[in-house]
Amino acid sequence: MGHGGNVIDELMADHREVEGMFARIQAMTGTGQELRDLIDEITIELVRHSVAEEQYLYPAVREHVEGGGPMADKEIEDHGRVEKMLKRLEKMKTDDAEMSPLLQQLMEEVAAHVQDEESNLFPMLKRACTPQQLDDLGDKIRRAKAMAPTRPHPAAPSSPTASKLVAPGAGLVDRARDFVTGRGKS
Repeated sequence: MGHGGNVIDELMADHREVEGMFARIQAMTGTGQELRDLIDEITIELVRHSVAEEQYLYPAVREHVEGGGPMADKEIEDHGRVEKMLKRLEKMKTDDAEMSPLLQQLMEEVAAHVQDEESNLFPMLKRACTPQQLDDLGDKIRRAKAMAPTRPHPAAPSSPTASKLVAPGAGLVDRARDFVTGRGKS
């Protein structure tokens, strides 16, 4: 969850972690609890990552990157699509016939999002910000991920201000539910 480094290093480490989880899913041969546990891990990581980006990364892109507003809007739209898929996966049984195609769609959507951020957004942000600004953003991202929800909440506000108000409470409730159920402890 927290890797250290500036915002770009932190988020790229998250990307590699999720790619590793996707590779584990693709290598699986069965369904059942092992698959459910891995989907839960992916969901937890992607939700925390998305909330932190929406709270801090995209506002920084809007502020520092020329033409950053539309770029941030596109990334937030990507998050919305992913969050809806995660919500569907959360409710689905692992032997459901729709599980495999939906997982494939999720992996493709996330891969495209990661490619876009790493090829376009991150280099532009790196050119627009000082090393200190990037380090400060990395610290904010790590703090946000620690407080973020662990379950998809597609109806939750995606504006940075609203998210900063709502996410810690939702995160607390999600972490309490996870503790009681053992979710994310595989």
